Amino acid sequence: MSKWLANAIEQASSKQDWFQPLRAQAIQSLAEITWPTRKTEAWKYTSLRAVERFKQEAEIKKLRDSVTTIDEFDAIELVFENGHCQFQQIGDLPKGLTIVKLNEASSEMQSFALQKFSSVKPKRHLFGLINDALVPDLVYIKVADQAVIDKPIRITSLLSEQAQVHTRVFVELGQQAKACIVEHYKGELECLNTGFIEYSLANESCLEHYRFALQSGKAVSIGGSHFELAECADLNSTVVGFGSDLSRLDIDVIHSGERAFAKLNAFYLLDNKETFDLHTTIEHAVPNGTTEENVRIIAGDKAKAVFNGRIHIHRDAQKTLAELNNRNLLMSHDAEINTKPELEIYADDVRCAHGATVAEIDKKAMYYLQSRGVPKEQAQVMLNFGFINELIDEMPNQALAQWLRPQMKKRFAAMKVK
Repeated sequence: MSKWLANAIEQASSKQDWFQPLRAQAIQSLAEITWPTRKTEAWKYTSLRAVERFKQEAEIKKLRDSVTTIDEFDAIELVFENGHCQFQQIGDLPKGLTIVKLNEASSEMQSFALQKFSSVKPKRHLFGLINDALVPDLVYIKVADQAVIDKPIRITSLLSEQAQVHTRVFVELGQQAKACIVEHYKGELECLNTGFIEYSLANESCLEHYRFALQSGKAVSIGGSHFELAECADLNSTVVGFGSDLSRLDIDVIHSGERAFAKLNAFYLLDNKETFDLHTTIEHAVPNGTTEENVRIIAGDKAKAVFNGRIHIHRDAQKTLAELNNRNLLMSHDAEINTKPELEIYADDVRCAHGATVAEIDKKAMYYLQSRGVPKEQAQVMLNFGFINELIDEMPNQALAQWLRPQMKKRFAAMKVK
């Protein structure tokens, strides 16, 4: 067993609180787990050495980051500072919306929450279990039946240098409810965080979801967004990632009700020696479900990108429509992209497709732009931005799209082409 994991289990064993039943189950499972190596399929291309350098007794420095302001984006702000929720709402919450800090909730509410947490997140995720065992502060968000929450809810995680932080939220949308949730992770300090959020969508509910995994530099960020879709539920999700010493994200979408629809767009940009590892699993357990998944990756310098996208069509999931498309762009001969799209189909009346392409930046196009007086950095931005702009244009929230574009251009201009 890894020394880091052994220390984490020891620390978790000393915790005694209302979350103890689920914490104890996680500790028991972790004690039986073999620490992943390159021979472990789910971690074949991603080393965990960056995790093992952290020490539980390290001195945590003062928090330096602050919540990012986005022009024309008015949101309900839920902020985790080093794992502790600092939610302070000015005025009343919109009708139909409930946000509960469970450490301060009644015993009845805590007992209710115990039945919800870890009901959507699959048990196979190692760091999901670590999050179960170590999370200090949990939040429950409920959107009532038929409630439409016009103002987005943004969940921001801020970390100090050397901090080891674990955050957890459960979001439940009632029947015909509608909401927008933004998960925002930022910073480049040397720190470690696991951030997991579970989403339960009832019949005919609609969720607009964003996960901005924008930690870079020495940060180690491992987390997951997990969704369960009931009948006619609608999910529109956008994931944007930068690389760091280690960034790993697991996304699970479970179609548990008929005629559910899931759209997942993801793109990530890597430079230097950064790593970003995205694993997605789509489970079609019932008939008439639809999934559209598009993933774009750009890697420069000596960066390493990993994508494993799996769509599993169960035996009873007839009339399923599922498509997975992965396009990758290498900006350097030293960069590395490992992609593995998978279809596992047990039903015979389905329409499914998957594909992946890997290409280099078009040197002729680059030469053409430079010969017309366009500086190299600007030409690089123009060519790269066209590769992902389609997915940015598809973002439903235009304020977020406008905020994102200059960040992408700045990162493109700094990326190394070889």
